[in-house]
Amino acid sequence: MAAFDEATNSRLEFRGLLSTVCDRLRESDILTYALDEVAPDVSVLLGCEKFMLYERTSDGREIVSIYRSDGDLRELRADVNATTLAGFVATTQETVRLEDAANEEEVRSLHPRMQVDPRFAMSASRVACPLLLIPVMHREELLGVLEFMNKLGGVPFSDQDVVFGRKLADALSKRLRLEQETSNGPYEGLLTLELVTPDQLAEAEQIAMERGRSVPFILETEMGIPKEEIGTSLEQFYQVPFMAYDDQIILPERLLANLNLPFLIRNKWVPIADRDGRAVILIDNPNDAARALDIQRILPGMDCEFMVGISEDILCFLGVDPEDDVANIEAPQAALSELVDRLGDEIETGMGANEDGSELINENAATVIQLVNKLIADAAEMGASDIHVEPSKGSADGVVRMRVDGICRATLDVPADFIRYVVARIKIMSKVDISETRLPQDGKITCRLYGQPLELRVATLPTVNGESVVMRLLAVGEAMPFDKLNLSPRNTTVVRRMIDHPHGIVLVVGPTGSGKTTSLHALLAVINTPERKILTAEDPVEITQPGLQQLQIQAGIGLDFARALRAFLRADPDVILIGEMRDYETAHSGIEASLTGHLVFSTLHTNSAPETITRLLDMGLDPLNFADALIGVVAQRLVRTLCPKCKEAYAPEGRDIEQLINAYGPEYFPELGINEADLMLYRARGCGNCGNTGYRGRTGVHETLEATVQMKDLIIQRSGAAVIKELAMEQGMRTLVQDGITKVFKGEVDFRQVRAVAGS
Repeated sequence: MAAFDEATNSRLEFRGLLSTVCDRLRESDILTYALDEVAPDVSVLLGCEKFMLYERTSDGREIVSIYRSDGDLRELRADVNATTLAGFVATTQETVRLEDAANEEEVRSLHPRMQVDPRFAMSASRVACPLLLIPVMHREELLGVLEFMNKLGGVPFSDQDVVFGRKLADALSKRLRLEQETSNGPYEGLLTLELVTPDQLAEAEQIAMERGRSVPFILETEMGIPKEEIGTSLEQFYQVPFMAYDDQIILPERLLANLNLPFLIRNKWVPIADRDGRAVILIDNPNDAARALDIQRILPGMDCEFMVGISEDILCFLGVDPEDDVANIEAPQAALSELVDRLGDEIETGMGANEDGSELINENAATVIQLVNKLIADAAEMGASDIHVEPSKGSADGVVRMRVDGICRATLDVPADFIRYVVARIKIMSKVDISETRLPQDGKITCRLYGQPLELRVATLPTVNGESVVMRLLAVGEAMPFDKLNLSPRNTTVVRRMIDHPHGIVLVVGPTGSGKTTSLHALLAVINTPERKILTAEDPVEITQPGLQQLQIQAGIGLDFARALRAFLRADPDVILIGEMRDYETAHSGIEASLTGHLVFSTLHTNSAPETITRLLDMGLDPLNFADALIGVVAQRLVRTLCPKCKEAYAPEGRDIEQLINAYGPEYFPELGINEADLMLYRARGCGNCGNTGYRGRTGVHETLEATVQMKDLIIQRSGAAVIKELAMEQGMRTLVQDGITKVFKGEVDFRQVRAVAGS
């Protein structure tokens, strides 16, 4: 019992001593004097021989010793990087505890570039050098590093030592932060010269937050402060050179080769120069230690020299136009339902209106902005194609639904009093008339989500219950690989034969949202070589490929598909893609282009490959020219695929097999080689991976009609769709349903989904 009381009293004495030391550090007028006073007590608390305090320099690139308990007045400096122990702690902002700082193997276990400090290496032959380093932080900002050396007795620093050390670091952080708060940050130079007042600076910060811009950009564009003065103020604060955008500067290809453009856009830095193995980095905040560590990790073996720049100028270097009003969508961590509740609280607290009659909560309120951002971010994450914001009758809750894999899912209920704020916010983002609620309007939102470009087509519709909005997500992406189209072996052979033609026309058909554009770009990717000039006219341009010259249709200024096609013929192309043959003029021009030595791709909204031929003939095309130009038609649909994590195998009953045989056609079914006795099919079940629907993702079902000599004869004769289909089936074409059934037997889809999109 006596031993227990003694241990307890000892802990209480230590904690009392720690409290006294921390109070002295916080209350001191001169920090170094206070450290001298408490140094003996610190040595008792942690049982160390000596300790040292580093402070981060104003440019964030180094830490410098400002106090050493051994009385040595020599200044020690360390770069904020992974080559020294103190620099590593400053960079990672993590506590480091070593049993022996002279042990090269232990030191390099932290980072392969780490070097043993010569101070410890000299004593390595005598005793071990235990070391404890703790970052001095204020919230998430690094202020310095506290280093405790040589634990008495050569034993490692204990967990209790770490606790005491962090308490001391916390007390020091408050003292160091107090000394730094006399600074007005990066814009102190502007305030000193009275180029901007504190109120104007606060206003600029608010505008920048609302618009997703940087404060320097707002100071320059909204308040007329010269960029040179802004740059000088930034230089004074960060202690590194300022650099504005210069279109004459060529970025170093060697450094950019392995860097991801969206990552650079998101993190606001860019390599400007490569000077004999030393990378010059332009960044909007050189004091950001975490980003500095990332940069050094991404550019291994290189020293980095930092310059400060305005975020928008950095984007210009990266090929992004800051004047395009592209907003950055930053999704809040809160759930949608939580944001709706928060919006309700704000409205309830606001009591309705200001003295001037304006509403306290409006379409620009912070929570409304967060709610719409969260809707867009969640939709992108779910892979949704559309977001539907729909009011309901009277006081009933409005509904937000998202179309995922072709099916609408109810996502959120929005109280009737709030739905109009959400609609108004979307209208502002899409730059349509917010005051017009009686007519339909179309707009566009161009933004970046986590650095990735995202475009949304917006359509408003006045209903009897109020305005509804549909936002279609048009994520800019790359072409899908050809082998991911999931074509059957026969269809793969036919399609490859089609695109090997030097000239002619290939059509991909199906309803809206059936993946026609994806398939067309997959075909173009196969033939996209330096030897071919490929031009595309699309509405909108959703998929981009290097080597393609892509044109965005703008009907409002008269640039439609027909006009684009006429312009293309004067631009010496080898391959032309016309987004859609909507009328006779476009179809006729496409046929003429194919007959004059060009390979033409286009789409139509038709239900099947045979019907496509009759539809074009009904437009008034010359049968002889059309037959001569046509290479083939690919009809397709998208079918929801079974969730791979929860799909359930089962042995089908006799009527299930009979249904499949009848749908495929009894005369064709034997070609599948199905053993009915051992047959296993799969059905949807539902799990967290698929939102409990049993389906995740979609795949294509196809029918391919090849324009053979016999088929061309039928076109010249203006034969009907039934006759064309009969010949195509004889020549190997299989219908959408038949192709879907082959995927049923593969376990990719179920027959219910095939019937839903392709008929029975």
